[in-house]
Amino acid sequence: MRKLKLSIVGYLNALPLSWGFIQNRPEDRFELDFSPPALCADKIAAGSVDIGLIPAIEYQRIPNLRIIPNLSVASKGSVRSVLLVSKVPLSRIRTVALDRSSRTSVALLRIWLRMRYQLDPALYSHEPELASMLRRRDAALLIGDAALTADTAGLFRYDLSEAWLEETGKPFVFAFWACRAESGLQDGSPFEESFRYGLAHLEDIVRQQSRQLRIPTEQIRSYLTRCIDYSLDEENLDGLLHFYRLAREMKLISETRPLQFVR
Repeated sequence: MRKLKLSIVGYLNALPLSWGFIQNRPEDRFELDFSPPALCADKIAAGSVDIGLIPAIEYQRIPNLRIIPNLSVASKGSVRSVLLVSKVPLSRIRTVALDRSSRTSVALLRIWLRMRYQLDPALYSHEPELASMLRRRDAALLIGDAALTADTAGLFRYDLSEAWLEETGKPFVFAFWACRAESGLQDGSPFEESFRYGLAHLEDIVRQQSRQLRIPTEQIRSYLTRCIDYSLDEENLDGLLHFYRLAREMKLISETRPLQFVR
């Protein structure tokens, strides 16, 4: 029986979900691939991987996917790692440089700007380096580690998860595990086991990432335990479905597929 190919996102916020696969592989059930979120989605769409931690919006764009239940990268408040950073007030934003690794956050940004401010700026893909993004554009969308480590002093800064909560009263789901239906995966327990391993070894993640990102350990710990919610509970599912409805209304996706889970 061939190993399923599993695409893992190396961002800090995804590590608790993946830590068991990365550090503790007693069965070697999966062949691991490491990719940023957008590339992970492209690989699962192309069939070069079987399972991946995909941006939530991509579930509606890639046919025949199944969601691994109970787990996600979500936030029920301020997330700190999905930021719109601007050198001008919101009303004057006409151009936005986008972190090219992002897809769900791009849709979230477009929905929020239209709903709240009736803005539809021109969007440009860019490497996630804030200074160079703002040299050419009015504002920049940063996600993940690039957002956590960016120096935003003296700039307008908007946490998009917090903005979504204020606008809708709902949490936001950024990503979740999904597999191609033809992969044959019928058991999500390895993913829950990997997450439990990650929680049990959270301090290892904190120390490693503090060194790597040059962020104090208490900030890393607070981010992982207070800003990120790893559940896919009813509240998060409600926020996810609301996001999909708005994305469909604003023609960011062509249809709204029902959620189908690995059973």
